[in-house]
Amino acid sequence: MIIMKNYEFSDFKISFELKQAIERMGFEKPTDIQSLAIPVALDGKDVLAQAQTGTGKTVAFGIPILNKLFIDDRSPQAVIICPTRELAIQIAKELKRLGQYIDGLKVLPVYGGQPIGRQIRVLKKGVHVVVGTPGRIIDHINKGTLDLIGVETVVLDEADEMLDMGFRDDIEKILEFTPKERQTLMFSATFPKEIKSLAGDYLINPKHLKVSKKELTVSNVEQYYYEAREKQKLDTLTTVMSVYDLRKVLVFCNTKRRVDKLSRDLKSKGYDVGGIHGDLKQETRDQLMAQFRRGKLNILVATDVAARGIDIVDIEAVFNYDLPHDKEDYVHRIGRTGRAGRTGYAFTFVAGKEIYRLRDIEEFAKTEIKKQKVPSFKQIDKIKNNLILNNVIYTIEHDNINNEVPIIEDLIKEGYNPIDIAAALLKLQKNR
Repeated sequence: MIIMKNYEFSDFKISFELKQAIERMGFEKPTDIQSLAIPVALDGKDVLAQAQTGTGKTVAFGIPILNKLFIDDRSPQAVIICPTRELAIQIAKELKRLGQYIDGLKVLPVYGGQPIGRQIRVLKKGVHVVVGTPGRIIDHINKGTLDLIGVETVVLDEADEMLDMGFRDDIEKILEFTPKERQTLMFSATFPKEIKSLAGDYLINPKHLKVSKKELTVSNVEQYYYEAREKQKLDTLTTVMSVYDLRKVLVFCNTKRRVDKLSRDLKSKGYDVGGIHGDLKQETRDQLMAQFRRGKLNILVATDVAARGIDIVDIEAVFNYDLPHDKEDYVHRIGRTGRAGRTGYAFTFVAGKEIYRLRDIEEFAKTEIKKQKVPSFKQIDKIKNNLILNNVIYTIEHDNINNEVPIIEDLIKEGYNPIDIAAALLKLQKNR
């Protein structure tokens, strides 16, 4: 087991272009998995790392990959295999940001649901890094449009998810087309027997890296649970959203049918909501994700698999509408909020004996999930007042309000009472 050191990004022996990008992206200090994985991967060693979604894995393997690229060679030098289209797209975007100062860098995501001809045309022009789902990568290999003979690094991201989805044969087929001398980096949230078996077959003396369990959850996520039976869940969800004045939330359901039903119920209440799961066409999923990212949808309802690859920094809260079956999934879910230094909320609905499963999650994640009571209308009004007034105080103390002060002064000159003006503004804000 590798002992983690307190690295700074400046400590890593990487190119000036990468350091420029890191500074531009606002990264101040490596996350735990980055501190563990980057030095080992830069040394060219194979890596078997346990890391959750939202811990900075893309940067952990992206920096070593981009640092050793030979840009003049326009053939694939790295291939990153991941379980879903959304994750492939997200990884490719992050790598492009990391490589924004590397002239000529070409990164291509390949996945089903997008015309293969478009991908073929880009591959013919030359690509340094390919990020893709197993099925589409094999499609290109079979068509002769993707040659992996020059690949120096292979990354298996979300390896446990890929195995759960039945991709082991596809993964092994892809690996057979890569050089035996390659470097292989495997990232997985859990280490079941099948992961260890795959690592034993294809990794050479890998360094085992693991973030301690106390680091598995995000420290700046406030976690609460509500006792809510099935018939109470919808009202509890909308009440909590109102109390906390939430404008961008991710709601998890355990099945596709639940996603569809909850989406319909929320739409009937006037919410801008979208639902994504594996049965939707990729074009539809991409459109919904784009609308959610731009704020045109303030609620996205999703299954766990469909939500893989969602990396939006301003998600204010995650709701576990259904308690996840696996403890690891809880950690995955709440990691979608509280990013980029922001505070996030995680709300979980439980009923009856589910409380025992919730206690198991607390023990596994080394965290406390506090019980909350669904507030009454009177309590809601009081909470809303406090939230608004806290924002007012913050604005007075931290923001420039010089342009607004003369407007209020004009109203006072016209004979309006300052307290009445403030009360009217408070009421307008609450009604909004």
